[in-house]
Amino acid sequence: MRRNILPRLQGVLKRKFSRVTSTVRIVEVGPRDGLQNERSIVPAAVKVDFINQLSRTGLKCIEVTSFVSPKWVPQMGDNAEVFQAIEKVPGISYPVLVPNVKGLESAMKVGVKEIAVFTSASEGFSQKNTNGSIQQVINRTKDVINVAKDHSIKIRGYISCVVGCPYDGYVKPSAVAKLCETLLSLGCYEISLGDTIGVGTTNLMKDMLKAVLVVAPSDKLGIHCHDTYGQALVNVCTALESGITVVDSAVSGLGGCPYAKGASGNVATEDLVYMLQGLGVRTDVDLNSLIEVGQFISKTINKPTNSKVNSALFKNLNP
Repeated sequence: MRRNILPRLQGVLKRKFSRVTSTVRIVEVGPRDGLQNERSIVPAAVKVDFINQLSRTGLKCIEVTSFVSPKWVPQMGDNAEVFQAIEKVPGISYPVLVPNVKGLESAMKVGVKEIAVFTSASEGFSQKNTNGSIQQVINRTKDVINVAKDHSIKIRGYISCVVGCPYDGYVKPSAVAKLCETLLSLGCYEISLGDTIGVGTTNLMKDMLKAVLVVAPSDKLGIHCHDTYGQALVNVCTALESGITVVDSAVSGLGGCPYAKGASGNVATEDLVYMLQGLGVRTDVDLNSLIEVGQFISKTINKPTNSKVNSALFKNLNP
């Protein structure tokens, strides 16, 4: 029965979303965004193994770590050790997050070729997350970008809270568009639009994207959805229909936001790949390999997988 039903469902999806692009680039954020808020420190050797396994799934971009002070994010205290130890597979990018010039300098010492900088469209979240206003964060980010450009390092930008904030509530699309325009003008090659607390719905996402697409072409944008209210895949589809072809995700649905009560992890990479396959979209990612990696890291942190697809298919792969 299952063998007959799934192809039919996939055929329906292909017809329904016929306007969706034929190829999507997945940015795997599990090793950084997924693990950074875990209370128990994951050993560096395990992180290295985790990233190396991800490199064998077909993923082309894996965010490795964050060069932030271990005082603020203890989980990332082994950043240099992990980055130096992972296998750098040709054709795969291994970006890291940096909050300031000091973090960038540390990243450059170990040969980082791509970084991510982060801002928020919400003043309340900016103050809580970075201890500074949006403008203060932009000023710091500008310094980071200028140094990175001087060293031919690629820069990707993150904007948090693009539809809602745990402190300020609704976020105006115009605020997101303004910030996006600023980051692109400073030198970011791409902006990841993050529904950090997962409150987005189709209409909220459409309104935000409509405003952003006035100031930025779709090929300069990515989408980053958390699944707190079970809307992540729906919101990804909304972004795909708007022409966006880059999606952030975390294997096994790892992650969460410490500043947003009840916020769950990122959209699961397994669920994303399964959906995209059903849409006839090429990702070059092997789903079975991804499921095995999801099981590995879930067992390591002693938590059940948050991926519906992983839960459903793992038993079939290991009868």
